[in-house]
This record gives sequence, C-alpha cells and structure tokens, in this order.
Amino acid sequence: MAMARASSGLAYPERFYAAAAYAGFDGSPNSANSVSSKFQNDTALLLYALYQQATVGPCNTPKPSTWNAVEQSKWKSWYGLASMPPAEAMRLFVKILEEEDPGWYSRASNFVSEPVVDFQTNHNPKVEPVVENGNSFPETKTISSENGSSMETQDKDVVSEGLGSVVVYDQWVAPPISGQRPKARYEHGAAVIQDKMYIYGGNHNGRYLNDLHVLDLRSWTWSKVDAKVGAESDESKSPATITHCAGHSLIAWENKLVSIAGHTKDPSESIQVKGFDPQTHTWSTLKTYGKAPVSRGGQSVTLVGTSLVIFGGQDAKRSLLNDLHILDLETMTWDEIDAVGVPPSPRSDHAAAVHAERYLLIFGGGSHATCFNDLHVLDLQAMEWTRPTQQGEIPSPRAGHAGVTVGENWFIVGGGDNKSGASETVVLNMSTLVWSVVTSVEGRVPLASEGLSLAVSSYNGEDVLVSFGGYNGRYSNEVNVLKPSHKSTLQSKIVETPVPDSVSAVHNATNATNATNATRDESEFEAGQEGKIREIVMDNVDPEPMKSKGEVSSEHLIATLKSEKEELESSLSKEKSQTIQLKQELAEAETRNTDLYKELQSVRGQLAAEQSRCFKLEVDVAELRQKLQTMETLQKELELLQRQKAASEQAALNAKHRQGSGGMWGWLAGTPGDQREDEA
Repeated sequence: MAMARASSGLAYPERFYAAAAYAGFDGSPNSANSVSSKFQNDTALLLYALYQQATVGPCNTPKPSTWNAVEQSKWKSWYGLASMPPAEAMRLFVKILEEEDPGWYSRASNFVSEPVVDFQTNHNPKVEPVVENGNSFPETKTISSENGSSMETQDKDVVSEGLGSVVVYDQWVAPPISGQRPKARYEHGAAVIQDKMYIYGGNHNGRYLNDLHVLDLRSWTWSKVDAKVGAESDESKSPATITHCAGHSLIAWENKLVSIAGHTKDPSESIQVKGFDPQTHTWSTLKTYGKAPVSRGGQSVTLVGTSLVIFGGQDAKRSLLNDLHILDLETMTWDEIDAVGVPPSPRSDHAAAVHAERYLLIFGGGSHATCFNDLHVLDLQAMEWTRPTQQGEIPSPRAGHAGVTVGENWFIVGGGDNKSGASETVVLNMSTLVWSVVTSVEGRVPLASEGLSLAVSSYNGEDVLVSFGGYNGRYSNEVNVLKPSHKSTLQSKIVETPVPDSVSAVHNATNATNATNATRDESEFEAGQEGKIREIVMDNVDPEPMKSKGEVSSEHLIATLKSEKEELESSLSKEKSQTIQLKQELAEAETRNTDLYKELQSVRGQLAAEQSRCFKLEVDVAELRQKLQTMETLQKELELLQRQKAASEQAALNAKHRQGSGGMWGWLAGTPGDQREDEA
C-alpha cells in the first residue's frame, strides 16, 4: 500500500460504515447509481454485493426477471458470495475501496464522526482537510521522508492553487485527485502536452492494456479519452488498431503523442510507431522508411532535436539487446548506428537522457540475472561510447526506474533489484557527473516500485515532477508530485569540492568543442553570479536606506566573484591540459596495446607451428621405433640364416673334398681313397 491508514479509535464495523457512506451506500434507492458513477461497473457490482452481504446477509431474494439486466447483474453478484460471513464482507469491502481510491479515508471527514489520523508508514503528523465553501477538500499529504518525519511547511515553500493543493520543495506529496482514476498498472507510457499528462497502455495482472487517460495538472482531475482509429489520410499514415501493449515509450512531439515499440500479445517483426492526435482523439500508424529495428519492449527512447534515439530493450524471444537506432521524425527514416567504443551491456528497463543536445546518458537497467548502476555516455557527434567515473552518492543497482531532466539535472525515481524497491529519489548533475540524494521514502510505496512513469511539467511557473503507477508486489494508480528546490545545494557542493580528473567526461567534451561554447559558459556563469549577488544584497539590506554602502558591498562582491572566476578558469585550464595529457597517454597506451597484441598473435602463430612440428616429429619417432623393432627381428633372422648357410657350405665342402681325393685313376684301380691316404 502507498500509505498505512488508521483512525483514532475507529474500528470495524464503524470503519466499514464510514467506507460505505463515502462510496455512496446511504440506504437510498439511488445509492447504487451513485456508486456506479464513481467506480467501474465490475467494481461497483462487487461493492454492492459486499455491502448487501455485510448488512443483510446471504442472498435469499428471488432472481429478477431477465428483462431487467441491471437488477439481474446485481443479484448474480450478491448471490455469488454464498454464505460469506458479514465481518469478512466488511473487510473485503474496505480493502477494495482502498485499492480503487487509496485516499478515501482522508476524504471521509464528512462521513466519520471522529477525527481521522492519516499517516505514512513512518508516522507522519496528521493532515486536516481543507474546507472551502462548505465542501471538504483534503490537504495534500507528504510522503515519508528520509529521516522519518515530514517536512514542515513554510510560507515561502508552499504553492497553493485549485483544490487547495500544497507542494513542498524536495518532498513527494500526493495531490487531491478527482475524477475516475485509471486502472492500476506499470510499464505504461506517459507524456505531458500543455499541462495535461497522458497515460497509455501498461500491464495489470499480466494483461496488456490499451486505454488512454489524461490528468489535468491544473485541476488534478482524471478523465478517460475515448480514442478512435483514424482513417488513412496520406501516405505516411495508415489505419491503426488501438494496440494492447506494455514496455513501450510515449513521446510528446509537436503537440501530438508518438507511441513506439512495446510488448504486445501478437508481436510484429519490427518496431511499430503510432501517433495520437489529442485534438481529434485519433490513433494512426505512422509509416516509416529504412530498416526498422526488431520489435522490443523495455527500451529507452530519447528525443534529441527532431530525432528519436532508441537503445536496448528485450525482444519478443526475451533476448536482451544493446543496439542503437535513430528515427528522424521529419522524414520518418530509420538509421542503424554502429558507434565506436564499448557500448553498455545488453539490458532493458534502463533510463536515458540527453545533455546539451549532444550527449546521450544511459543509467542502470537489468539483465535476466542482475541489475546495473553503471553510467554510459554516447557522444552523438562522434558516435563514440565512453564510461565516465561517477561521483557523489552513486545510486544502488536498479531496473524499471524512471527519469526526467530539468536543466542540467537528471532526476531518477523508483526502480528495484528484484528484491526491494529503490527508496531514494536521486539527481545527477550531467555537467559534472555528481550524484546527490534529493529525498527518500519508507515502506512499500509506489515511489519505490518498478515500471512507474515520471513526467515533468510547470506548476505556478515552477518545474514539478509527476509520478504515476508502478509495481512492487502490488499495482498502483497513485499520483505523486515533487517540486525541485530552486535553492539547490548541488552547485555549491561542486564548487567547494575540486572536480577529479576522471569526472568531467561530458563537461570537458562540451567545453573543449569550440570557443563559442566557452563564451556561452562564461556568460551563463556571469549571469548565475549576478543572480547570486542580487540574492546576497537583498538578504543583507538594512531597514534604513544605505545606497552607498550597498554599492560598495556590491563592488566588493563583484571583485571577489571575479577573482573566484579567474581561479575557476585557471583550474579549468589545468583540467583541460591534464585531460589532453591523459588522452595522449591513452593513445600511446592503445598503440602499445595494439603492438603487443600483434606480437602476441605472432607468438601464438609460431607456437602453433611448433606444436604442429612437434606432433609430426612424435609421429616420425613412433614410426622409427616400429621400424627399429622390425630391423632387430630381421637381424636375428639374418644371423640364423647366415649360420645355416655356413653349415651348409661346410657340409658341401666336406663332401666335395671326399669326392675329389682318389682321382680318376684310383677309382679305376679300385683302391679306396682312405687306403691310399694311409699308404701315402
């Protein structure tokens, strides 16, 4: 719940009767009509059934005739509660009323005899209703602050207009909203056109929505827009269906709304772009040219001049993306950008902003397993990604947060890390990349949830931030407002603390562009210092006229500020020279890195060649070993054959010798050879 509601001794059933009286159940025959005018039909029927169950009991009345559809619907709703106990019906009635109208209790002073205490989860003081012309209007409630106490309202910090609304500087407040609130949701689109905030689509209980609502930021009144589909008017527009979608982006462009991308039940292959004309209440599909990006949701869409810069998101197959595309709204032509440098890792549900119409900043977001709190900067002129060092109170990792820019300040609200919601509202000075915490909330409130929307508008000549919706275990349809303080301490903190060398990636790039920017910075600095002089002089003016003293004091202050300006310019020059030196060292390091990489590749090639040669040698050695074993076997066989041959030759020699020893004559004489040998 956005706030915990309690009363001074008011319990059930008195609390139920107060809720019933507030909802319109006063016992008259026309009470049902009064309820149906405040709530949607299904909610009104359920409230009627619970009221009857709590006050009368189970439905025992006969079923009405079929020709009376209204009475039959009421009977079915009551009859469907069966034997639900009256106490349970009372509690369910109050619970549903709190979901549909979270601020009902603070507005129920006309129906409650005892004073009502309305407090936050950190026990803020009670808020009394403001009575104007006999009607009770609730005073705006302050959302819980960081130290657990609400900020005291001072005359100089209050703006009153319309329904007695109060806006406290640097604190979230809930204005008194009237009209039929949109259904609770998150991942919707929000944009402001002429003091009217439009809410389109979103997700509720896993269902995509296609309704369009508008909140008048002057009267704080909701109304539903009966949108229709426009007929084909020219070649750039074609008939459109009112798409049910979530995770899309809604951009205000030339007093019209542009809805781009988003998750749908039946996703298309590429991103669809639709336009809405608030004058005719007509949706139309905008025809684009070039290669459109793949369809997605959870991307960031940033208006830069006349172009939309689209980064990241998640496609229909749940694949995370980190591609970069630009849509020229004048020619409706797509252009895919291949930037240099290291881009952010693939992610969705991040926040993006543009600074000085040149630098695109990407913060946070999530993947399937983790959330991020890194900051990336894209130079849209050089198309180069950098990741500068963040300073100050760096926010915790988060996804599903929302952000808007006011001047050079980028406000980030909500988000979560899948465990808890981010309770701090933080601001980044985009010139110095220094984070600061604006305020904090406590408890499970819509401001600490994912998928909420954040828009910036003007209220009584001052900028205000307007948040709506979100999800933190429960869907929200609450509106909260924060008015940034014009007495911001961010600039003084930055001036007092020397800016480190690693900080000003955006600031240095802006100042080093050309001399024109430097001249503009000097003029802005002088203008800011003159404003500071006027403020100091007004704060220190004496009751009696002392013109000469004021002039001397002003001259002294001007001289002091000029000397401070010279010191700042000197420091800026040193920072520029150090930046140039660091860039040179970085270039040299990159050159050395390139050479080392080439050498590493060469060594890897040589190593691969040596490994291949060693493998061949091992194969040759194995073959030689095998041949050596074969040669040893052959050697043994050869020796055996040689012995056999020697024996055979010896035997043959002996036989020949015996044969040739008697000669022919001996043989003829018949004398044996052995005998002749003996005689000899």
